[in-house]
Amino acid sequence: MGKITRALQKATQESIEHIEKIVKIKEYEQMVVHKLKDSKLDARLVAYFDPKAVISEQYKILTTNILSLNKGKPPKTIAITSSIAAEGKTVSSLNLALTLSRATHNPRIILVDGDMRRGQLLNYLGAPPRLGLSEYLQGNASLDDILFSLDDIGHLSFIASGAVPANPVELLASERMKDLVAALRAKYNFVLIDTPPVIPVTDAVIIGSYVEGVLMVIKAAHTQRGMVSRAVELLVQAHSNIIGHVLTGVEYFIPEYIYRYL
Repeated sequence: MGKITRALQKATQESIEHIEKIVKIKEYEQMVVHKLKDSKLDARLVAYFDPKAVISEQYKILTTNILSLNKGKPPKTIAITSSIAAEGKTVSSLNLALTLSRATHNPRIILVDGDMRRGQLLNYLGAPPRLGLSEYLQGNASLDDILFSLDDIGHLSFIASGAVPANPVELLASERMKDLVAALRAKYNFVLIDTPPVIPVTDAVIIGSYVEGVLMVIKAAHTQRGMVSRAVELLVQAHSNIIGHVLTGVEYFIPEYIYRYL
């Protein structure tokens, strides 16, 4: 076993130990989010509805940490994934995109729903079905056909997942997908790709090899330690650059440790 592999395993172990410590700490102030605006957006997009909420502040810290990577030259293409389903990837992706847009001068940020199996982006945005990534990768739509924005958050751009294709893995592994990531990188300040979980399917591993950074979402008191370790191992084997871990499902504000989620 090489030194690099041992170092990666050690880093992963330390991250998991931090996460396990978080869920055992004394609980403080309850996080409550109120949907104050009349909007079709899901109430869990707290960065939109309540930018000053405790949860929103944690996304600001996450954004600051990302922007400070590589001495202020952060990765422009970032995949957001998790070990298993229902860990909060899409909600985290949307809140991160919203917070990044406020922290970036002349923001040009796009969020891509890379889950062509069970994409949820449109549901959280309260938007109707539309052409998306699957149609583009099959050659049935152009980039202009699938790009869209909303009046509520017009400073962000989106690409939906599209209709469920018969061969999502083959489409993601295609040159057309690689070219799309490169084209979006040239056009936007940040490209965020919400991917399926790592353990059940290989989609996230494929996308992770195309982007400059991967964020792992981990749900407190939900995700087993072995699942996280295995997911990290698969991403590392594909030469993905894991830039941090985001802890979700924390119901209370934990001042001493919450900043350590990245």
